[in-house]
Amino acid sequence: MSAVGLAMTMAVLDGAIVNVALPVMAKDLAVEPSAAIFVVNGYQIAVTAALLPLASLGDILGYRRVYLAGLAAFVAASLACALAPSLGFLIAARLAQGLGAAGVMSVNIALVRFIYPNRMIGRGVGNVALIVAVASAAGPTVAAAILSVASWPWLFLVNLPVGLLALAVASRTLPTTPRSGGRFDGLSAVLNALTFGLLIVGIDRLGDAGAHAWALAEIAGALVIGAAFVWYQVRLPAPLLPVDLLRIPAFALSMATSISAFAAQMIAYISLPFYFQDVLHLSGTRTGFLMTPWPIAIATMAPVAGRLADRYPPGLLGGIGLALMAAGIASTALLPAAPTTLDIAWRLTLCGLGFGLFQTPNNKVIITSAPRERSGGASGMQSTARLTGQSLGAALVAVVFGLTQGAGADRAVVVALWSAVALAGLGACASVLRRGPGG
Repeated sequence: MSAVGLAMTMAVLDGAIVNVALPVMAKDLAVEPSAAIFVVNGYQIAVTAALLPLASLGDILGYRRVYLAGLAAFVAASLACALAPSLGFLIAARLAQGLGAAGVMSVNIALVRFIYPNRMIGRGVGNVALIVAVASAAGPTVAAAILSVASWPWLFLVNLPVGLLALAVASRTLPTTPRSGGRFDGLSAVLNALTFGLLIVGIDRLGDAGAHAWALAEIAGALVIGAAFVWYQVRLPAPLLPVDLLRIPAFALSMATSISAFAAQMIAYISLPFYFQDVLHLSGTRTGFLMTPWPIAIATMAPVAGRLADRYPPGLLGGIGLALMAAGIASTALLPAAPTTLDIAWRLTLCGLGFGLFQTPNNKVIITSAPRERSGGASGMQSTARLTGQSLGAALVAVVFGLTQGAGADRAVVVALWSAVALAGLGACASVLRRGPGG
């Protein structure tokens, strides 16, 4: 678990840590800020497009091999990012880094299933959720700390000692898991990459007012290719896209719950800083401070939820958690005109406690409702649902802000937050519908 924790920390951190340094990168590399954004988007696209193919490889070759190869690729790509002489080179290195991160993310939950005994799987999944929450919360702070004493390449160089340590520990301790002995389907991998790549690019482009036609075309292309992808997968005995797992009600409902919850969280994460800075006229530092209770509450609740998930129905726990999160977001939308720090802090703490109570039980259902030999596919779908939900949430914020342009930032934020409440409520309903041993 130390090896899993170190690698997951780096993979999650690098998904957010670069955002803070984008203006500096653009200046140093002499490019427009709009061009530098692909340093972030390229990483996200690579991770999302590669998750399911690498999860399939994990089933075929063993999760340990995919994890070690992904971790090694991530460390090597981090060095390439730090030494990048141009934007094109940096983007290429970030794509490679995203592929390495996908190798880690695609099978981490599957490995947990083989590290912990069955009676403690909820606790293991809770530990992973804790790692993700802490890394997410620490991202901006770590970036600011590094940039205060060093240049932006050090954002990537710090991965080298941590990554090498993780490789040393992982090579000695990660369990050897059964291999299916199947064949890797290259056509499925291409269709998967096109589907999720076009979908993520199209969703991201919705936020650009001058590119709506391109965005809709890309999303339409993703839907068409995705339909062909699914049609092809249902005819395979061991599909790369685990449509066979989606026939399991608890698994399918867990996917819907996860997408809804992560979309709701992302809406709040993006819209609240606009409220704090544009409406309350607070500084960026104060804004970061006010956002901190949410991830801290997740990190506090995650291990507790893991223990509860080993004793009580995970579907019920997830439903209660998302109901608490919806209540927290709703109370935030109803903030008074001049809120105090305490007014904001207790509301975001409630959101974080609710999300933390949902996340671990939901992940446990995802991994335990699948057959043991399909743990890789289940793990890949868990990460895919998270990234898809986050992308949808970001796109919804862009759409809401565009539709409410001219009505004021406070109005736009309120509409976005009520959208998040609706999504959290939808996720709560999907969660409590789960029945059976896993749900």
